[in-house]
Amino acid sequence: MISPRIRGGVAIVVLLVAFSAAGSTTTALAEVKPDAGTVPGVKSAKPASNSKPKLEAKAWAMIDARSGDILEQSHGRDKLLIASTTKLMTAYLAFKELPLRRKVEAVPYTAIPGESLMGLISGQKVSVRDLLYWLILESGNDAAATLAVAAAGSEHAFVRQMNKRAMALGLADTHYENPIGLDAKDNYSSAIDLTTLGRRLMKIPYFRKIAGSQTAELTSFSPPVEIETRNTLLGQAPWVTGIKTGHTIKAGFVLVGSGQKEGVDLITAVIGAPSESERDAESLELLEDGFSLYKSYVPVRRGRVMARPEVQYTDDLLPLRAARTVRIGVRKGQRLKVEIGAPEQVDGPIRKGDGIGQVSVAVDGREVASVPLLATRDISKASVFQKVISFLGIAIWLIPILLFVILIAALRLRRRRPGPRKSEEEMHTSRERRQSLREQRRRNQGDGESG
Repeated sequence: MISPRIRGGVAIVVLLVAFSAAGSTTTALAEVKPDAGTVPGVKSAKPASNSKPKLEAKAWAMIDARSGDILEQSHGRDKLLIASTTKLMTAYLAFKELPLRRKVEAVPYTAIPGESLMGLISGQKVSVRDLLYWLILESGNDAAATLAVAAAGSEHAFVRQMNKRAMALGLADTHYENPIGLDAKDNYSSAIDLTTLGRRLMKIPYFRKIAGSQTAELTSFSPPVEIETRNTLLGQAPWVTGIKTGHTIKAGFVLVGSGQKEGVDLITAVIGAPSESERDAESLELLEDGFSLYKSYVPVRRGRVMARPEVQYTDDLLPLRAARTVRIGVRKGQRLKVEIGAPEQVDGPIRKGDGIGQVSVAVDGREVASVPLLATRDISKASVFQKVISFLGIAIWLIPILLFVILIAALRLRRRRPGPRKSEEEMHTSRERRQSLREQRRRNQGDGESG
């Protein structure tokens, strides 16, 4: 919480990624173009391959989860059967429509041999949270049917909602016929649409937690039941974060995968791989190839002083430190910009750790991280004495100016003032002299004429 009173404007500063921590708030350097040479604090990426990965899957795609940019794809717009990755839309709607803690009644479900089931009994009470874990980790078809009815009243109504939401999300190659993923002519999607939906889902924190879990405990059961994920990709690298598997005879092996590494989030989709092992290997290859396109930057480090605003009524400065470290992956040609929003002046009381401003990090104009700036020490409220001294300090500078203005005004007034007024006696004497002179002139004129 930003508790102190902040005075003055907010300083926005564009800094180079490898900026000096000792600079003041008014330092301004250029933004970074990552391919412009070696930058301190940057881990170089491996040279990117000029050729696409050669995979056995029918179709595949990979996107940058931060921007949605398509990095690689092959037959990415082909409309194909997608098996249980259909359940990603089931999960998406369940998150939108149902509270996680709500307990709902299991619906009757007639399975065909080979289906993945939660083993629910009709009328059994189970939480939405447990149904979602089983839906994503174990791909339970009865869990999908129960979520559909709980969210929309019937499976048919839920499928209508699935298709409506697909259109709203721009999934132009997608159509659903059931919430489960059973093979059907009108139940299909594309690799690019699957990555787009996966990106949407991974922005939901609790879904991200579910998708990245290798095990889970379901507490709706007594005793609680522990389940394991079918997504074997999760165990193959520490940076793998999800998401969902699928398989039918007609669809082949399908996997929407994801990974996070050195500030980069990627999402992949592989459709129609010939085996589970090849599905995982090809997803892993895509992710590793994608990460090689990036360089890792650390534009903000926890504890680094990013700004030094003035403390009002003193000659002191208050250093502001970054609350956390930001690590960002940037591709060649992208621009990384750091903006510091901090006040030019602050006024106490301020406590150490109070948030005062922030640092924003953007890639190609899109903000990707925001970090609070924290006060490094306490600042007490200014005393009356400090305020008086501060005012007098300003007044000392004003005194010479005021004296100069007064002097100029006095000189101008003196120039405009009329001379002293004559007394009445002096004025009477002056009139008598003028009259005497006039009489003298007349006499002189009369003498001249008589002669």
